[in-house]
Amino acid sequence: QLQASGGGLVQTGDSLTLSCVVSGRTSSTSVTGWFRQYPGKEREFVAAVKWSGGSTFYAPSVKGRFTISRDDPANTVYMLMNSLVPEDTAVYYCAASTRWSTGYYPYDRRIDYTYWGQGTQVTVSS
Repeated sequence: QLQASGGGLVQTGDSLTLSCVVSGRTSSTSVTGWFRQYPGKEREFVAAVKWSGGSTFYAPSVKGRFTISRDDPANTVYMLMNSLVPEDTAVYYCAASTRWSTGYYPYDRRIDYTYWGQGTQVTVSS
C-alpha cells in the first residue's frame, strides 16, 4: 500500500515536498517512482529511486529541479520539487515496482510498476 501526501497550492518559483509511505515494503520492492497526470492525459514519468543503492532517474522536464530520495527505515520516498512552474500542475502518483534489472534501466514506464497510491494534487499558480 502506498500513501502519497504533500500536495498543495503554491506560486511559481516555490518549492514543495511530496512524500510516499510504502507500507508493507518487502525485499521484492525494487523501485519507487513518481508519475504525474494532467487532465485528459496519460500518466507520465517524473522520477524514480532504487531502494538498493539509491540510484535515481528523472524525466528531462524535471531534472535539476526535482530531487527524489528514500528513507529506508521509514519506508518513505520523498520528492523535493524546486522552482515550480505552472506546467508542473498535475495530480502526482507514487508507485512501486517489483521489476529487477541487472544493468541500467530508468523505470520510466507505467508498466514497470505494480502498485499505485492515490494521487496528490499539486497546483502552481502564475
